[in-house]
Amino acid sequence: MIRVRQGETALFVSDTHLSDAQPETGAAFLAALDRHAPGVTHLFLLGDLFDAWVGDDVLADSDCETIATALVARLAALAAGGTTVHYLHGNRDFLLGVAPSPAPLGTAAQACTGFEARSGARRLPDPCILELHGRRTVLAHGDTLCTDDTDYLAFRAQARSPAWQAAFLARPLAERLAAARAMRNQSTRSKLDKPMALMDATEDAVLALLRETDAELLIHGHTHRPARHEHRLGARVAQRWVLPDWDAAGSRGGLLLAREGGLLPLGAWPASPAG
Repeated sequence: MIRVRQGETALFVSDTHLSDAQPETGAAFLAALDRHAPGVTHLFLLGDLFDAWVGDDVLADSDCETIATALVARLAALAAGGTTVHYLHGNRDFLLGVAPSPAPLGTAAQACTGFEARSGARRLPDPCILELHGRRTVLAHGDTLCTDDTDYLAFRAQARSPAWQAAFLARPLAERLAAARAMRNQSTRSKLDKPMALMDATEDAVLALLRETDAELLIHGHTHRPARHEHRLGARVAQRWVLPDWDAAGSRGGLLLAREGGLLPLGAWPASPAG
């Protein structure tokens, strides 16, 4: 189990959706990282770090997005300075840390050094249990908590299967990039037809995860509804923090800092993140 001990600090962030198509958002996140991350002992990236990720061989491609290389360099510097960098998969970047294998000799994929090796980041399971200043805590991206969105959960099960991923990664990089754009467009259109409540975490799923993990604190993203909630489980009350998504055009984006046993929202959170 990961332990963030008393005297150590942890920074949590999710749903940055980094892409060269949104340079202001990327610049805002890198600036926030430069300001708040140096000196923290643990950095937790809770999914959807990138707007899309089609395999680590993209890092060896001449057209690799500049925001990807900039972030990898930032994370590597933090790791070299003593920060333990952790990440877990989101619904947009579930192939992060994965490269085509086996790759033909001489191809970019074969020559690629992957995201983890370049950044120093360590992948976490979803959900992940840690001890945070003595509190049993569960981390998740948050998509599996949206149990009413059955269409998405069916796609998630398919896309996380080894067979689907192997077939997808066997396609040329250009085809994968085009497919990712098509999937994002389809996802955007489908959201317009879904009730907002359908894409939120359900109380039953939250309570089930808290009971299953015996956690008193849950931190996740995905829903783009930043808030602090309290959930009663018999005689005890558990706390849930939902991290903001990042969008400079909408003045959205924030982090959560764990320090000295407390949790401090940083950035563009609601005036009082409570539910």
